Amino acid sequence: MNEIIRPMKKPNSPADIAELRPGQSIELLKELHILTRDGKLNQDTRRKLKQVYHLYQFIEPLLDGANILVDHGAGKSYLGFILYDLFFKARETGEIVGIETRAELVERSRELAARLDFPRMRFLACTVEDSFTSSELPETVDVVTALHACNTATDDAIRFALTRNAQHLVLVPCCQAEVAATMRAKKNESLGQTPLSELWRHPIHTRELGSHLTNVLRCLLLESHGYDVTVTELVGWEHSMKNELIIASKRNNGGGKPRKNARERAEAILREFNIEELAPRFTY
Repeated sequence: MNEIIRPMKKPNSPADIAELRPGQSIELLKELHILTRDGKLNQDTRRKLKQVYHLYQFIEPLLDGANILVDHGAGKSYLGFILYDLFFKARETGEIVGIETRAELVERSRELAARLDFPRMRFLACTVEDSFTSSELPETVDVVTALHACNTATDDAIRFALTRNAQHLVLVPCCQAEVAATMRAKKNESLGQTPLSELWRHPIHTRELGSHLTNVLRCLLLESHGYDVTVTELVGWEHSMKNELIIASKRNNGGGKPRKNARERAEAILREFNIEELAPRFTY
């Protein structure tokens, strides 16, 4: 019987290697499905790699001098692993802490960090409420991230950052429905009060305007606590329309002096849209 000769797997091509940053973990990129199983880039994985770098270029300037980064609602901790691999791994100091309520995801992240030899990554299985007072977290952190934290989880990350006096926040909100639900519940009442209610009379407009208002109120909240806020697009990440990127940094002049009228503006918006009951979430 003739022996079946199977073609040997080719190593990464020079073009593939050139597209990676020096020292990047090949095993991690495979785990994130950015490299194929045989360590190659195809059209889809090349697009994913560009998305990773696109996200990283926004965050990297905030990491200089940062010792503690907390990734809130970490999920599988993909963001934390990327940041550690591209930035913290080459430093002697600095720690990333992933916070996630699902214990099975926390355990999986711990196993991957051990396998990759990423010693300065920790993962906590705790609720949002527990994270506010957890003794396993320092009283002050440098950076708080929340990538596609659904609905009010982004607000929880903001509250956590404020309680821990974070210098920077990087937020990509997702599926914010609370404001829209409140607007919907009071729609008939609002229609009789203001012609602006036409902006959310139709259900699809309620959903879209509610999502937009949510992020506007979040930005005003951060500004009222002394942060400079930039809002831009995170194009292509997870191929989702939920790609609004909010970056907030503690204002240097005046030691984080709040924007004077931010809270008043937020309160006026809540009144205008008949959602004043949400004031405790957006104007504390």
